[in-house]
Amino acid sequence: MKLKSLALSAAIVATAFSATLSTAAFAQAKEQFFPLLVYRTGPYAPNGTPWANGKQDYLKMINARDGGINGVKITFEECETGYATDKGVECYERLKGKTNTLFDPQATGITFALTDKVPNDKIPLITLGYGLAASQDGGVFKWNFPLMGSYWTAADILIQHIGKKEGGLDKLKGKKIALVYHDSPFGKEPIPLLEERSKAHGFELSKIPVTAPGVEQKSAWLQVRQQRPDYVLLWGWGVMNSTALKEAQATGYPRDKMYGVWWAGAEPDVKDVGEGAKGYNALNLNTSGQQPKVIQDILKHVHDKGQGSGPKDEVGSVLYTRGVIIQALGVEAVRRAQERFGKGKVMTGEQVRWGLENLALDDKKLAALGLTGVIRPLSTSCQDHMGSSWARVHTWDGAKWGGLSDWYQADEQIIKPMVKAAADKYAADKKLTRRTPADCQS
Repeated sequence: MKLKSLALSAAIVATAFSATLSTAAFAQAKEQFFPLLVYRTGPYAPNGTPWANGKQDYLKMINARDGGINGVKITFEECETGYATDKGVECYERLKGKTNTLFDPQATGITFALTDKVPNDKIPLITLGYGLAASQDGGVFKWNFPLMGSYWTAADILIQHIGKKEGGLDKLKGKKIALVYHDSPFGKEPIPLLEERSKAHGFELSKIPVTAPGVEQKSAWLQVRQQRPDYVLLWGWGVMNSTALKEAQATGYPRDKMYGVWWAGAEPDVKDVGEGAKGYNALNLNTSGQQPKVIQDILKHVHDKGQGSGPKDEVGSVLYTRGVIIQALGVEAVRRAQERFGKGKVMTGEQVRWGLENLALDDKKLAALGLTGVIRPLSTSCQDHMGSSWARVHTWDGAKWGGLSDWYQADEQIIKPMVKAAADKYAADKKLTRRTPADCQS
C-alpha cells in the first residue's frame, strides 16, 4: 500500500512537473523576443540613449495597448555595446538564441561585423538610415535591410539640395565641398557617392577625417580654414557633432554653409551650442514633436503609467522618434509575417525576414500605425531592401529645429548602378550567387 502511495505521489509530481514544463514552454512559445543593442554609456550616450528609449517604449506600448502582436507578447533585453564593434558582436552572440526576431546593431561598424554572420544564423538586420549602402540590393544581401536610406542616398540628397541652392547642379562646377567625417566605416560610407557626384558636376571634394570619438578637431578645422570650402558636409555622431559646431564657430566658418547627415541633426548635437549653431542644416528622416498619434499613445500607455524608459520631455525628440520608427517597422515585419505563416504565432528569423521583404506601408497603413506625417510610405521587395529613399533638410534657428525643405528622393540613375556594382563585387569576394526567383518567393 505504501509503495502504491509512493508511486501515485511520484506520478502526480511527474505530471505536475510535466505540466509546469509545458506551461513554461507554451509561455515561452507565445513571446516574441526583441534583442536591443544599445549604448547608454560613453561618448555616444547622449545620442544613443534617446534612440534606445524610443525603441523600448514602443515595445512597451504595443504590449500595453494591443496585448502584443496578435496576442503574442513582446519581450526584450538590452545589451550595452558602448558603440564598440567587439562588444556589439559579443551582445549578438549572447542574445541571438532567443527567438531570432531581428537585430538593430545601432552602429555601422557592428553591422559590417555581423553581415557575414547572419546568413548562417538566419537573423535579419535592420539598419535604418545607416549600415552598408550596397545592402539595398536584396539579391545579394538577403538578410540586411537598410530601411529608409543609406549613406549614399543621404550624400546624394545633400548634393541635390546644395545644387538647388546654387541655382542648379551645373552651378557646382568649380565649387569646393569638404567632407568632415568620423574616421570609421560610418564616416567613410558616403565617399564613393560624393566622388561620383564630384566627377559628374565638377566640384572639388576634400576629405577631412576626424579620429573617434571626435572631441579633438582643431587640426580638421585648421584644414577647413586653409581650404575655405564653399560648403562643409558633417558626417558625425555623438560628441563629434557639437564639437564640430563649436570649432566652426571658433574659426569663423559660417554655420549656414554646413550640412550634416541625419545622425548629426538632433537635439543633443546643437543644444549645448545653442545660438552658436544658428543656421546649421542637417538631413531629416523623420519629424519630431509630441503631436503624432504614435507618440500620444506612448505617453498615454507608457509614460502616464510611470513606465517610461527616460524623461517624459524627451519623448518625441528627433532620435527618440527614430527609435520608435525602427521598432515600429520591426513589429510590422512580424505582423506581416504572421499574415503568411500564422497569426498568433511566434515568428522565426526566417519568417521575419520575409516580413521585412514584403512591407507595404501606404498612407492608410501609416495612419493606422499613428505615423502619418512622421515618415513617408515605404514598400520593400526581394530586390529592394530599402523601400524608401526620401529625406528633407531642416535648420537650427538657435533654439529649435525648423525650416523644413521639400522632400528629396535620391537619384536612382546614380544610386542603382553603384549599388549593383558594389553588391556584385561583394558577391564575387564572398563567392556568393544571386538569389533565384524561386528564392524570392520563399
